[in-house]
Amino acid sequence: MSEELQKIKDDEKEKMNAASSVNRETAPTEPEDTGGNQGWIAGVAIIAVGVVFLVSNLTGFYLNNWWALFILIPGLYSFVKAWNIRKEAGHWSKSARGSLIGGLAITLVAVIFLFGLDWGRIWPLFLILGGIAILLGGWFDS
Repeated sequence: MSEELQKIKDDEKEKMNAASSVNRETAPTEPEDTGGNQGWIAGVAIIAVGVVFLVSNLTGFYLNNWWALFILIPGLYSFVKAWNIRKEAGHWSKSARGSLIGGLAITLVAVIFLFGLDWGRIWPLFLILGGIAILLGGWFDS
């Protein structure tokens, strides 16, 4: 009986090896993950910081809060994401509108920091942005 069990085990191993080699041969090769097309956003942000420093060196114009340019990175990413979702869906879907409004809010915060604007005077823009978000939610299909 032990010979029969050994033979069954060997047969099963052969079947498993044959099946796995067939799966490896017929399995589609997955494309190499290149990180998507989002790398250009970081590149543009770094170029923008470089331009600010160059303009500062050449003209004497100086931004006290140049670091706020880095806040624009997620804002740009949100705009790109919104556009890609819109392109895929063929219309401004709920998630595309959400990314667009999020990008506008982040960009508004970056502009306030970048130019040293007074939060006490600018805060109504966030109410306006919220109203735009509500209107866009009601005017378009989800």
